[in-house]
Amino acid sequence: LLSQFDPDNTGYISTEKFRSLLQRHGSELDPHKLEVLLALADSNSEGRICYQDFVNLMSNKRSNSFRQAILQGNRRLCSKALLEETGLSLSQRLIRHVAYETLPREIDRKWYYDSYTCCPPPWFMITITIVAFFLYNGVVLDRFVLQVTHPLYLKNALLYHPQLRAQAWRYLTYIFMHAGIEHLGLNVILQLLVGVPLEMVHGAARISFVYVAGVVAGSLAVSVADMTAPVVGSSGGVYALVSAHLANIVMNWSGMKCQFKLLRMAVALICMSFEFGRAVWLRFHPSAYPPCPHPSFMAHLGGVMVGVTLGVIILRNYEQRLQDQTLWWIFLSIYVIFVLFAIFWNIFAYSLLDLKLPPPP
Repeated sequence: LLSQFDPDNTGYISTEKFRSLLQRHGSELDPHKLEVLLALADSNSEGRICYQDFVNLMSNKRSNSFRQAILQGNRRLCSKALLEETGLSLSQRLIRHVAYETLPREIDRKWYYDSYTCCPPPWFMITITIVAFFLYNGVVLDRFVLQVTHPLYLKNALLYHPQLRAQAWRYLTYIFMHAGIEHLGLNVILQLLVGVPLEMVHGAARISFVYVAGVVAGSLAVSVADMTAPVVGSSGGVYALVSAHLANIVMNWSGMKCQFKLLRMAVALICMSFEFGRAVWLRFHPSAYPPCPHPSFMAHLGGVMVGVTLGVIILRNYEQRLQDQTLWWIFLSIYVIFVLFAIFWNIFAYSLLDLKLPPPP
């Protein structure tokens, strides 16, 4: 339809012709998309609209050029905010609340509501949680081998142990084992309350990347900074997600319209601080079964560092191509350098420093 307004086939039409097209066919469009198209027309200072931007919008594909046009626009959306709309079903209101919990701009919230189909569902965080519960309850609790007051917790094949650091899978699988039911409970609560909404908005690929990057950074941080300690728990991944989310809220404080955001931040920080304080106390508390050491707390710090660097960039750029973000490449390069450094550290430093490691399980 737009081609008739572009007889020279340049790929652009004038904003005047574009407005006349919207007036003629606006009733056939979704109201939210009509608002975005009007904002696109108002924001363009060159007096022309790119045909591809229109195609991207109608096909629910958000391009970088379209995003920049919206960000540079000077038109304020004057319609009601999503949460003020009436006659909403329970699922519609849930999706709106998720949008307000995670996205700072109304234009992003409306775009998310228009394009979200719940397909696929937030499978990554749910799967990780189910597996953690299954392994903990089915493999561990019947023998209590993961209670850190018992020396048999080190015999588990999934946790990270400095004597078994050559078994590369342990740098990831330690997340499925926890030092007690309270450790598991706090991580699962934070994981579901924060991780599931984030995955609903940003997708499994982005959230799983932040989570796994935090997990790997956590175990590698232990192998570098607390070389004689084992590691259990999913705190590295959980803290990466939570710290990225909290940092994103702080950076976009005025735009975040979620209810009781200050109280929610306080509750999240209290839970994180309590769990981290418990881990620090446990690490330095004398073991009841020497020389079996308690798990390290450095994985928490590794997760936080990933969250406030890589995580913030990923969550801040909703539906954007990260390869176009300079800061993304900077932080990704820093992360890769750290991983390479930690790998070489694990290969050479342990033998050079002649450490006294706990006996192999």
